[in-house]
Amino acid sequence: MTRFESSYKPPIFMALLFAALLAGGGIGRAFAAVAPGVTVAPGTLVGAATEPTVISSNPSNKAMDVPTSTNTSDNVVTGTAVAATFSQPMDPETVNSSSAGNLLTFMVRETNGNDVPGTVVMNDANTVATFTPTSPALTPNISYTASITTAAKNAAGVAMGNPIEWTFTTNAVEFTGQTPVPLGAAGPFAILTKSGITDVFPSAINGDVGSSPITGAAIHLTCAEMMTGTIYSVNAAGPLPCRVTAPTLLTKAVGDTEAAYTNAAGRTLPNFTNLGGGQIGGLTLVPGLYKWTTGVLISTNVTLSGGADAVWIFQIAGTLTQASATRVILKGGALPKNIFWQTSGAVAIGTTAHFEGVILAKTRIAMKTSASANGRLLAQTAVTLEENAVTRPAQ
Repeated sequence: MTRFESSYKPPIFMALLFAALLAGGGIGRAFAAVAPGVTVAPGTLVGAATEPTVISSNPSNKAMDVPTSTNTSDNVVTGTAVAATFSQPMDPETVNSSSAGNLLTFMVRETNGNDVPGTVVMNDANTVATFTPTSPALTPNISYTASITTAAKNAAGVAMGNPIEWTFTTNAVEFTGQTPVPLGAAGPFAILTKSGITDVFPSAINGDVGSSPITGAAIHLTCAEMMTGTIYSVNAAGPLPCRVTAPTLLTKAVGDTEAAYTNAAGRTLPNFTNLGGGQIGGLTLVPGLYKWTTGVLISTNVTLSGGADAVWIFQIAGTLTQASATRVILKGGALPKNIFWQTSGAVAIGTTAHFEGVILAKTRIAMKTSASANGRLLAQTAVTLEENAVTRPAQ
Protein backbone atom coordinates (compact mmCIF):
# COMPACT_ATOMS: atom_id res chain seq x y z
CA MET A 1 0.00 0.00 0.00
CA THR A 2 1.26 3.36 -0.95
CA ARG A 3 1.77 5.74 1.98
CA PHE A 4 1.66 9.48 1.67
CA GLU A 5 3.46 11.68 4.13
CA SER A 6 3.38 15.43 4.31
CA SER A 7 6.69 17.12 3.82
CA TYR A 8 5.43 20.26 5.52
CA LYS A 9 7.28 21.15 8.72
CA PRO A 10 5.59 23.77 10.90
CA PRO A 11 7.71 26.60 12.20
CA ILE A 12 9.28 25.81 15.53
CA PHE A 13 7.41 28.60 17.37
CA MET A 14 4.06 27.19 16.15
CA ALA A 15 4.96 23.77 17.49
CA LEU A 16 5.94 25.22 20.83
CA LEU A 17 2.71 27.23 21.05
CA PHE A 18 0.62 24.16 20.29
CA ALA A 19 2.46 22.14 22.95
CA ALA A 20 1.94 24.86 25.57
CA LEU A 21 -1.77 25.10 24.85
CA LEU A 22 -2.16 21.36 25.02
CA ALA A 23 -0.28 21.04 28.31
CA GLY A 24 -2.15 23.89 30.03
CA GLY A 25 -5.63 23.01 28.85
CA GLY A 26 -5.76 26.27 26.94
CA ILE A 27 -6.51 24.49 23.69
CA GLY A 28 -9.89 23.62 25.10
CA ARG A 29 -10.51 27.25 25.87
CA ALA A 30 -9.35 28.37 22.45
CA PHE A 31 -11.41 25.97 20.36
CA ALA A 32 -14.52 25.09 22.44
CA ALA A 33 -17.43 26.53 20.51
CA VAL A 34 -20.18 27.60 22.95
CA ALA A 35 -23.03 29.81 21.87
CA PRO A 36 -23.93 32.87 23.96
CA GLY A 37 -26.28 32.04 26.83
CA VAL A 38 -25.45 28.33 26.87
CA THR A 39 -25.18 26.83 30.35
CA VAL A 40 -22.36 24.38 31.00
CA ALA A 41 -21.32 22.10 33.85
CA PRO A 42 -18.31 22.64 36.14
CA GLY A 43 -15.03 21.68 34.53
CA THR A 44 -16.11 22.62 30.99
CA LEU A 45 -13.54 24.89 29.37
CA VAL A 46 -15.20 27.70 27.45
CA GLY A 47 -14.56 31.26 26.29
CA ALA A 48 -11.41 33.26 26.40
CA ALA A 49 -8.57 32.25 28.67
CA THR A 50 -9.07 35.37 30.83
CA GLU A 51 -12.71 34.58 31.61
CA PRO A 52 -13.27 32.84 34.95
CA THR A 53 -15.26 29.63 35.14
CA VAL A 54 -16.10 26.90 37.65
CA ILE A 55 -13.62 24.04 37.45
CA SER A 56 -15.14 21.77 40.13
CA SER A 57 -18.05 21.52 42.51
CA ASN A 58 -19.07 19.74 45.70
CA PRO A 59 -21.38 17.87 45.45
CA SER A 60 -20.12 16.99 42.00
CA ASN A 61 -22.30 17.15 38.90
CA LYS A 62 -24.94 14.37 38.90
CA ALA A 63 -23.88 13.15 42.37
CA MET A 64 -26.31 10.72 44.03
CA ASP A 65 -27.09 9.88 47.67
CA VAL A 66 -25.89 13.26 48.93
CA PRO A 67 -26.48 13.61 52.72
CA THR A 68 -29.26 16.01 53.67
CA SER A 69 -27.24 17.47 56.57
CA THR A 70 -23.62 17.86 57.61
CA ASN A 71 -21.74 18.57 60.81
CA THR A 72 -19.16 21.30 60.18
CA SER A 73 -15.72 21.46 61.75
CA ASP A 74 -17.04 23.75 64.51
CA ASN A 75 -19.85 21.28 65.30
CA VAL A 76 -22.75 23.15 63.71
CA VAL A 77 -25.35 20.94 62.06
CA THR A 78 -26.62 22.48 58.81
CA GLY A 79 -28.16 21.52 55.53
CA THR A 80 -25.48 20.14 53.22
CA ALA A 81 -23.39 23.01 51.85
CA VAL A 82 -22.79 23.39 48.10
CA ALA A 83 -19.36 24.62 46.96
CA ALA A 84 -17.92 25.83 43.65
CA THR A 85 -14.21 26.20 42.88
CA PHE A 86 -13.30 28.90 40.34
CA SER A 87 -10.44 28.86 37.86
CA GLN A 88 -9.05 32.09 39.28
CA PRO A 89 -9.58 34.51 42.21
CA MET A 90 -12.97 36.19 42.09
CA ASP A 91 -14.34 39.54 43.19
CA PRO A 92 -16.20 38.46 46.37
CA GLU A 93 -18.62 41.38 46.07
CA THR A 94 -20.04 39.73 42.94
CA VAL A 95 -20.47 36.32 44.60
CA ASN A 96 -20.94 36.80 48.35
CA SER A 97 -24.37 36.93 49.97
CA SER A 98 -24.43 38.67 53.33
CA SER A 99 -28.00 37.54 53.98
CA ALA A 100 -30.32 34.94 52.54
CA GLY A 101 -31.46 35.91 49.06
CA ASN A 102 -29.49 39.16 49.08
CA LEU A 103 -27.55 38.36 45.90
CA LEU A 104 -28.73 35.85 43.31
CA THR A 105 -25.41 34.99 41.70
CA PHE A 106 -25.07 31.56 43.32
CA MET A 107 -28.42 29.76 43.65
CA VAL A 108 -29.70 26.32 44.62
CA ARG A 109 -33.17 25.14 43.59
CA GLU A 110 -35.27 22.04 44.05
CA THR A 111 -36.51 20.21 40.96
CA ASN A 112 -39.94 21.80 41.40
CA GLY A 113 -38.37 25.24 41.07
CA ASN A 114 -38.45 26.22 44.74
CA ASP A 115 -35.45 28.31 45.75
CA VAL A 116 -33.39 27.09 48.70
CA PRO A 117 -32.74 30.02 51.07
CA GLY A 118 -29.10 30.32 52.06
CA THR A 119 -25.99 32.44 52.31
CA VAL A 120 -22.83 32.46 50.18
CA VAL A 121 -19.30 33.22 51.36
CA MET A 122 -15.88 33.03 49.68
CA ASN A 123 -12.73 31.49 51.12
CA ASP A 124 -9.71 33.67 51.92
CA ALA A 125 -8.22 33.12 48.45
CA ASN A 126 -11.54 34.08 46.80
CA THR A 127 -11.41 30.90 44.73
CA VAL A 128 -14.11 28.82 46.46
CA ALA A 129 -17.72 29.95 47.02
CA THR A 130 -19.81 27.99 49.52
CA PHE A 131 -23.62 28.13 49.63
CA THR A 132 -24.95 27.12 53.07
CA PRO A 133 -28.73 26.54 53.37
CA THR A 134 -30.50 28.34 56.19
CA SER A 135 -32.50 25.16 56.83
CA PRO A 136 -30.83 22.53 59.03
CA ALA A 137 -31.47 19.86 56.38
CA LEU A 138 -32.18 19.49 52.68
CA THR A 139 -35.17 17.40 51.64
CA PRO A 140 -34.46 13.67 51.21
CA ASN A 141 -34.73 12.04 47.77
CA ILE A 142 -34.92 15.34 45.88
CA SER A 143 -32.91 16.53 42.90
CA TYR A 144 -31.32 19.94 43.30
CA THR A 145 -29.85 22.27 40.71
CA ALA A 146 -27.01 24.65 41.65
CA SER A 147 -26.18 27.54 39.34
CA ILE A 148 -23.82 30.50 39.10
CA THR A 149 -24.72 33.34 36.78
CA THR A 150 -22.51 35.56 34.65
CA ALA A 151 -22.82 38.24 37.33
CA ALA A 152 -19.81 36.55 38.95
CA LYS A 153 -16.58 38.38 38.04
CA ASN A 154 -12.92 37.78 38.64
CA ALA A 155 -10.63 40.13 40.56
CA ALA A 156 -9.99 42.13 37.37
CA GLY A 157 -13.70 42.65 36.76
CA VAL A 158 -14.02 40.12 33.92
CA ALA A 159 -17.35 38.29 34.06
CA MET A 160 -17.86 34.59 33.46
CA GLY A 161 -18.55 33.99 29.78
CA ASN A 162 -21.32 31.49 30.42
CA PRO A 163 -23.50 30.52 33.39
CA ILE A 164 -22.57 27.29 35.17
CA GLU A 165 -25.10 24.71 36.31
CA TRP A 166 -24.93 21.26 37.94
CA THR A 167 -27.33 18.84 39.61
CA PHE A 168 -27.25 16.42 42.53
CA THR A 169 -29.75 14.21 44.35
CA THR A 170 -30.06 13.81 48.10
CA ASN A 171 -30.12 10.49 49.92
CA ALA A 172 -33.42 8.63 49.54
CA VAL A 173 -33.35 7.50 53.18
CA GLU A 174 -35.33 9.76 55.49
CA PHE A 175 -32.74 11.34 57.80
CA THR A 176 -35.29 11.99 60.53
CA GLY A 177 -37.01 8.60 60.59
CA GLN A 178 -37.20 8.05 64.36
CA THR A 179 -40.60 7.35 65.91
CA PRO A 180 -41.59 8.71 69.33
CA VAL A 181 -40.71 6.63 72.39
CA PRO A 182 -43.95 5.10 73.76
CA LEU A 183 -44.59 6.22 77.34
CA GLY A 184 -47.71 4.20 78.10
CA ALA A 185 -49.20 4.92 81.51
CA ALA A 186 -46.35 7.36 82.27
CA GLY A 187 -47.71 9.77 79.62
CA PRO A 188 -49.98 11.84 81.91
CA PHE A 189 -47.20 12.51 84.42
CA ALA A 190 -45.12 15.68 84.61
CA ILE A 191 -43.01 14.11 87.39
CA LEU A 192 -42.70 10.40 88.15
CA THR A 193 -40.05 8.83 90.39
CA LYS A 194 -39.25 5.64 92.27
CA SER A 195 -37.72 7.17 95.41
CA GLY A 196 -39.49 10.46 96.03
CA ILE A 197 -39.61 14.19 95.29
CA THR A 198 -38.00 16.93 97.37
CA ASP A 199 -39.14 20.52 96.97
CA VAL A 200 -38.25 24.07 97.91
CA PHE A 201 -41.56 25.96 97.95
CA PRO A 202 -43.06 27.28 95.77
CA SER A 203 -42.99 25.28 92.55
CA ALA A 204 -45.70 25.20 89.86
CA ILE A 205 -46.58 21.84 88.34
CA ASN A 206 -48.89 21.21 85.39
CA GLY A 207 -49.48 17.47 85.03
CA ASP A 208 -49.71 14.44 87.29
CA VAL A 209 -47.12 13.65 89.97
CA GLY A 210 -46.31 10.31 91.58
CA SER A 211 -43.77 8.06 93.28
CA SER A 212 -43.55 4.27 93.55
CA PRO A 213 -42.60 2.01 95.24
CA ILE A 214 -41.62 4.53 97.93
CA THR A 215 -44.49 5.72 100.10
CA GLY A 216 -46.36 8.99 99.70
CA ALA A 217 -44.43 10.46 102.62
CA ALA A 218 -41.51 10.95 100.19
CA ILE A 219 -43.56 13.32 98.01
CA HIS A 220 -42.81 16.77 99.44
CA LEU A 221 -44.85 18.85 97.01
CA THR A 222 -47.91 20.61 98.40
CA CYS A 223 -51.36 20.73 96.88
CA ALA A 224 -51.01 24.50 96.38
CA GLU A 225 -48.17 23.87 93.93
CA MET A 226 -50.32 21.70 91.66
CA MET A 227 -51.64 24.06 88.98
CA THR A 228 -53.24 21.12 87.14
CA GLY A 229 -53.05 17.36 87.57
CA THR A 230 -53.14 14.94 90.49
CA ILE A 231 -50.63 13.72 93.07
CA TYR A 232 -50.69 9.91 93.21
CA SER A 233 -49.35 7.87 96.12
CA VAL A 234 -49.02 4.13 96.80
CA ASN A 235 -50.50 4.56 100.29
CA ALA A 236 -52.44 6.95 102.50
CA ALA A 237 -49.38 9.08 103.19
CA GLY A 238 -48.68 12.11 101.04
CA PRO A 239 -49.91 15.66 100.48
CA LEU A 240 -53.48 16.33 101.59
CA PRO A 241 -56.17 16.96 100.61
CA CYS A 242 -55.20 16.44 96.94
CA ARG A 243 -53.37 13.10 97.24
CA VAL A 244 -55.00 10.10 95.53
CA THR A 245 -54.02 6.57 96.52
CA ALA A 246 -53.43 4.47 93.37
CA PRO A 247 -50.72 1.80 93.81
CA THR A 248 -51.75 -0.22 90.75
CA LEU A 249 -51.66 2.82 88.47
CA LEU A 250 -48.25 3.83 89.80
CA THR A 251 -46.78 0.35 89.40
CA LYS A 252 -47.89 0.34 85.76
CA ALA A 253 -46.63 3.89 85.12
CA VAL A 254 -43.20 3.20 86.65
CA GLY A 255 -42.94 -0.04 84.65
CA ASP A 256 -43.76 1.86 81.47
CA THR A 257 -41.12 4.48 82.35
CA GLU A 258 -38.50 1.72 82.61
CA ALA A 259 -39.70 0.27 79.30
CA ALA A 260 -39.46 3.71 77.66
CA TYR A 261 -35.89 4.10 78.94
CA THR A 262 -34.98 0.71 77.46
CA ASN A 263 -36.70 1.57 74.17
CA ALA A 264 -34.79 4.85 73.80
CA ALA A 265 -31.47 3.29 74.82
CA GLY A 266 -31.95 0.44 72.37
CA ARG A 267 -32.33 2.53 69.21
CA THR A 268 -29.58 1.74 66.70
CA LEU A 269 -27.82 3.37 63.73
CA PRO A 270 -27.40 6.88 65.18
CA ASN A 271 -27.22 9.82 62.80
CA PHE A 272 -24.60 11.47 65.02
CA THR A 273 -22.13 9.90 67.44
CA ASN A 274 -20.33 11.93 70.13
CA LEU A 275 -21.32 15.20 68.47
CA GLY A 276 -19.18 18.05 69.77
CA GLY A 277 -17.46 15.70 72.19
CA GLY A 278 -20.57 16.06 74.37
CA GLN A 279 -20.60 19.89 74.23
CA ILE A 280 -23.77 20.89 72.38
CA GLY A 281 -24.19 24.48 73.53
CA GLY A 282 -24.53 26.83 70.58
CA LEU A 283 -25.54 24.11 68.13
CA THR A 284 -28.65 23.79 65.98
CA LEU A 285 -29.72 20.13 65.96
CA VAL A 286 -31.83 18.51 63.28
CA PRO A 287 -34.19 15.63 64.11
CA GLY A 288 -32.63 12.19 64.42
CA LEU A 289 -30.85 9.78 66.73
CA TYR A 290 -27.84 11.11 68.68
CA LYS A 291 -25.48 8.96 70.72
CA TRP A 292 -22.81 9.94 73.22
CA THR A 293 -20.45 7.60 75.06
CA THR A 294 -19.76 10.50 77.45
CA GLY A 295 -21.79 13.05 79.33
CA VAL A 296 -23.51 15.97 77.60
CA LEU A 297 -23.14 19.65 78.53
CA ILE A 298 -25.46 22.44 77.40
CA SER A 299 -23.16 25.37 78.14
CA THR A 300 -25.05 27.94 76.04
CA ASN A 301 -28.40 27.93 74.27
CA VAL A 302 -29.02 24.93 72.03
CA THR A 303 -31.64 24.94 69.24
CA LEU A 304 -33.70 22.00 68.02
CA SER A 305 -35.10 22.79 64.58
CA GLY A 306 -37.73 20.61 62.89
CA GLY A 307 -41.43 20.18 62.20
CA ALA A 308 -44.27 19.15 64.48
CA ASP A 309 -43.79 15.45 63.63
CA ALA A 310 -40.00 15.49 63.93
CA VAL A 311 -38.41 13.30 66.62
CA TRP A 312 -35.15 13.70 68.54
CA ILE A 313 -33.69 10.90 70.65
CA PHE A 314 -30.55 11.61 72.68
CA GLN A 315 -28.70 8.58 74.07
CA ILE A 316 -26.33 9.77 76.80
CA ALA A 317 -24.02 7.32 78.55
CA GLY A 318 -22.98 9.85 81.21
CA THR A 319 -24.58 12.84 82.90
CA LEU A 320 -26.70 15.59 81.34
CA THR A 321 -25.89 19.08 82.61
CA GLN A 322 -27.50 22.35 81.53
CA ALA A 323 -25.72 25.53 82.59
CA SER A 324 -27.53 28.28 84.46
CA ALA A 325 -29.52 30.86 82.47
CA THR A 326 -29.38 28.82 79.25
CA ARG A 327 -32.26 27.63 77.10
CA VAL A 328 -33.24 24.70 74.94
CA ILE A 329 -34.94 26.49 72.03
CA LEU A 330 -37.46 24.86 69.69
CA LYS A 331 -37.89 26.10 66.10
CA GLY A 332 -39.89 25.15 63.04
CA GLY A 333 -42.84 23.76 65.00
CA ALA A 334 -40.82 21.24 67.03
CA LEU A 335 -42.72 19.87 70.03
CA PRO A 336 -41.33 18.86 73.45
CA LYS A 337 -43.39 15.66 73.47
CA ASN A 338 -41.22 14.36 70.61
CA ILE A 339 -37.85 15.05 72.29
CA PHE A 340 -36.38 12.27 74.44
CA TRP A 341 -33.26 12.59 76.61
CA GLN A 342 -32.22 9.08 77.74
CA THR A 343 -29.49 9.51 80.32
CA SER A 344 -27.56 6.87 82.25
CA GLY A 345 -26.14 9.41 84.70
CA ALA A 346 -27.63 12.17 86.81
CA VAL A 347 -29.40 15.16 85.24
CA ALA A 348 -28.92 18.75 86.45
CA ILE A 349 -30.86 21.72 85.03
CA GLY A 350 -29.12 24.93 86.11
CA THR A 351 -30.48 27.98 87.90
CA THR A 352 -33.09 29.88 85.79
CA ALA A 353 -32.37 27.57 82.82
CA HIS A 354 -35.21 26.46 80.56
CA PHE A 355 -35.44 22.86 79.32
CA GLU A 356 -37.57 21.16 76.65
CA GLY A 357 -38.36 17.48 76.27
CA VAL A 358 -38.92 14.20 78.08
CA ILE A 359 -36.11 13.18 80.44
CA LEU A 360 -35.76 9.41 80.88
CA ALA A 361 -33.19 9.24 83.67
CA LYS A 362 -31.66 6.11 85.14
CA THR A 363 -30.86 8.06 88.32
CA ARG A 364 -31.70 11.52 89.72
CA ILE A 365 -33.07 14.65 88.06
CA ALA A 366 -32.18 17.90 89.87
CA MET A 367 -33.88 21.18 88.94
CA LYS A 368 -31.91 24.12 90.32
CA THR A 369 -33.46 27.37 91.61
CA SER A 370 -36.12 28.86 89.29
CA ALA A 371 -35.34 26.48 86.41
CA SER A 372 -38.27 25.51 84.19
CA ALA A 373 -39.14 22.65 81.88
CA ASN A 374 -41.71 21.94 79.21
CA GLY A 375 -41.64 18.18 79.29
CA ARG A 376 -41.61 15.25 81.69
CA LEU A 377 -39.21 14.39 84.51
CA LEU A 378 -39.22 10.58 84.65
CA ALA A 379 -36.53 9.42 87.09
CA GLN A 380 -35.70 5.94 88.31
CA THR A 381 -34.47 7.43 91.60
CA ALA A 382 -35.49 10.92 92.84
CA VAL A 383 -36.44 14.36 91.52
CA THR A 384 -35.39 17.49 93.41
CA LEU A 385 -37.20 20.81 92.91
CA GLU A 386 -36.29 24.37 93.93
CA GLU A 387 -39.03 26.84 93.05
CA ASN A 388 -39.45 25.35 89.58
CA ALA A 389 -42.09 25.35 86.86
CA VAL A 390 -42.69 21.99 85.17
CA THR A 391 -45.35 21.67 82.46
CA ARG A 392 -46.23 18.36 80.90
CA PRO A 393 -46.64 18.74 77.11
CA ALA A 394 -49.78 17.65 75.30
CA GLN A 395 -49.77 13.95 74.55
